[in-house]
Amino acid sequence: MAKRKLLKGNVGLCYGAIAARCNAFFGYPITPQNEVPEYMSELMPANGGVFIQAESELAAINMVYGAAAAGKRAMTSSSSPGISLKQEGISYIAASELPCVIVNVQRGGPGLGNTLPGQADYFQAVKGGGHGDYRLLTLAPWSVQDCYDFMPMAFDLADKYRNPVMILMDAIIGQMLEQVDLHNDFPVTDFPKPWATNGAKSRTHNIVNSLWIDPDVMEELNNRLKAKYEMAQREETRFQEFYTKDAELVLVAYGCPARICRTVVDLAREEGMRVGLLRPITLYPFPSQQIAALAQNGKRFMVVEMSQGQMVEDVRLAVNGMADVAFYGRTGGIVPNPTEILNEVRASFGKPPVVSYYQNTAPCKEATN
Repeated sequence: MAKRKLLKGNVGLCYGAIAARCNAFFGYPITPQNEVPEYMSELMPANGGVFIQAESELAAINMVYGAAAAGKRAMTSSSSPGISLKQEGISYIAASELPCVIVNVQRGGPGLGNTLPGQADYFQAVKGGGHGDYRLLTLAPWSVQDCYDFMPMAFDLADKYRNPVMILMDAIIGQMLEQVDLHNDFPVTDFPKPWATNGAKSRTHNIVNSLWIDPDVMEELNNRLKAKYEMAQREETRFQEFYTKDAELVLVAYGCPARICRTVVDLAREEGMRVGLLRPITLYPFPSQQIAALAQNGKRFMVVEMSQGQMVEDVRLAVNGMADVAFYGRTGGIVPNPTEILNEVRASFGKPPVVSYYQNTAPCKEATN
């Protein structure tokens, strides 16, 4: 296999899954993630794994449930409406304390919406999504390289915590083409799975179950899950910072908007505005402590999302009234361009807007009445 390839984000996920020694993929077609099952249908059998195109999203997630219970590294992928259909099965998997990886390439919504990029599935991903007290460890790639690199991380986190892990990305990250280093330089971690239902020869039967009639037993499970999530908050929180040390205003964004905000940071600094960027890599656990620390140091915040405002709530909770938190969002599949975000930044510094060079051939300049 070539070391470097030009790949879509969706395809980078597939190569990453193979590098992670994924054993089984179960999925159902939906735009804009269709390249994932397409490529996995070839890569899985070629690498000794199982691929099944299920008859529905409900069937796919329950196939993942069964394979995970048998101790296999199992995954599925879909896009927003399809992920909604999987929520009951995801809750069962979390309650059964089984590891698996779920990919959501977000599209516009609600409802069937459209096949353009969106980020309005944030609440669904980081707050659990289905019924009951559970969480998904959630990773947010912002490049095709991340799509490749995050898959082994996701499978290891799933095995470590015996919990579903979600890769949450938008349609731009899934569909964009970038050069990827297929380095295959991942540590091989073998997690013992004495709980797996993989044959009871020479041992007692293992039982995988999410139904607990006794309330004390049910509460014990919930407390055990809570302890795992608290451990993940201590040990697995990941983020990336750009120029936050001297920043007066810190942009907070993930996925494609984070890349756009990275450009905005450079544009703002060229104009003398001290702007930084914090990009959460784990949406759950969320980098609340780092945001709180920045707030304590007098930073202001602006959250940029392709939604009506979801992650902004977690930023405000982290800030806890210590700093101002502004929000800028676009929906319906519209992606904010650097100039419109820059104008929001300029307004926060008391400066007038600039004319967008995305709409005019002339260089960017201050607007005049």
